[in-house]
Amino acid sequence: MADAKETPEEHEPTVENTEDPNHDPHFEPIVSLPEQEIKTLEEDEEELFKMRAKLFRFASENDPPEWKERGTGDVKLLKHKERGTIRLLMRRDKTLKICANHYVTPAMELKPNAGSDRAWVWNTYADYADEAPKPELLAIRFLNAENAQKFKAKFEECRSEVKEKDTKEDSTKNDSADKVAEKLEELSVKEESKVQNKEKDIKQEKTGDQQ
Repeated sequence: MADAKETPEEHEPTVENTEDPNHDPHFEPIVSLPEQEIKTLEEDEEELFKMRAKLFRFASENDPPEWKERGTGDVKLLKHKERGTIRLLMRRDKTLKICANHYVTPAMELKPNAGSDRAWVWNTYADYADEAPKPELLAIRFLNAENAQKFKAKFEECRSEVKEKDTKEDSTKNDSADKVAEKLEELSVKEESKVQNKEKDIKQEKTGDQQ
């Protein structure tokens, strides 16, 4: 009995089993989720400086006290477009969790950290990294001395700008206070004059009655 010879057609793939490399199936989502705009609260601020660095905080509550790493990411100096205030903001890489968030004030001073030419230390009386404001001793370290100097130069520039702004505001407040004092003095003089005139009228009335 002769063996049945297989025909070439039996080994050829059918059209149904052939995968089309250009085939891109599209499935409609079961639940439609509208896109939501996520605000970073930086929309009303101008970015003055941005550079990658590593941040530390001095944990004085520990026994013994020690420096603890807070995170690595971009440190920014942001100026509010309307109020003119400047703050330092730093977020951790990937998670974007805030690890430093405080206003730059004239009293802040960057000091070298243990003699390093690429790190600075400074005090802040109200850091909002954990939402509730609290004083912190912070240290920041950059990749090299050049980057550290760029940060210091911009930080000092911002500090001077804030100091100048505060001086102008104080001057304006003093001028306003002086104007208010002048108006109060004018009112006092007018009231005193009214009282004197009234007393004079009363005296004249009494004199007329006696006559």
